[in-house]
Amino acid sequence: MSDIDFSVEGANSLEHAAVPTLVLKLRVRGGQARSIQNVLLQCQIQIESVRRQYTPDEQAELIDLFGTPDRWGETLRSMHWTRVGTLVPPFEGETLVDLQVPCTYDFNVAATKYFYGLEQGEIPLLLLFSGSIFYREETGLLQVTQIPWSKEARYRLPVSVWKRMMEFYYPNSAWLCLRHDVFAQLYQFKCLEGIPTWDQTIQRLLSLKAQKVPS
Repeated sequence: MSDIDFSVEGANSLEHAAVPTLVLKLRVRGGQARSIQNVLLQCQIQIESVRRQYTPDEQAELIDLFGTPDRWGETLRSMHWTRVGTLVPPFEGETLVDLQVPCTYDFNVAATKYFYGLEQGEIPLLLLFSGSIFYREETGLLQVTQIPWSKEARYRLPVSVWKRMMEFYYPNSAWLCLRHDVFAQLYQFKCLEGIPTWDQTIQRLLSLKAQKVPS
């Protein structure tokens, strides 16, 4: 019977990919198996929000996710981030593989709001593993077994890694996804007002709103 264990030893970003991609350096240990042929690995990644402290500015940025800080005792919970998979190549003993995690800058996604709202420090992640292990016994016979559901690893991702990655892919910018009808109204306003850029369009709307707010 084969066993296997996991740990995360670091993280960086993959440059020039189709989408922003975080790379987790995953250490895989083969346990009692002398020769692992490969591992069909699946990984669910959760954000353990309760496992860190938050500055007042971060609390203000995260109101959209968790509400006001006085409610965080009820609303601050771990959240699902994503699910990824990879094929671990043949190895003996242990190996280090890149677990690529595609990321989005869509602010309709809870994980994006969370990452964006953090200023510094680390993001506590929990990685839950599943999949199949193909290995050879001492007799040379090829065997297959499932990764136990209890296999997991924790890693504290530096906030700076995520921020540098997004700044590389989207320098000095952010993305908003709008419904077609909302975009059509915004586009019409931009055209009628003769505003050259989208930034100036949003700024114009914000200034109009500020003028209507009673002092």
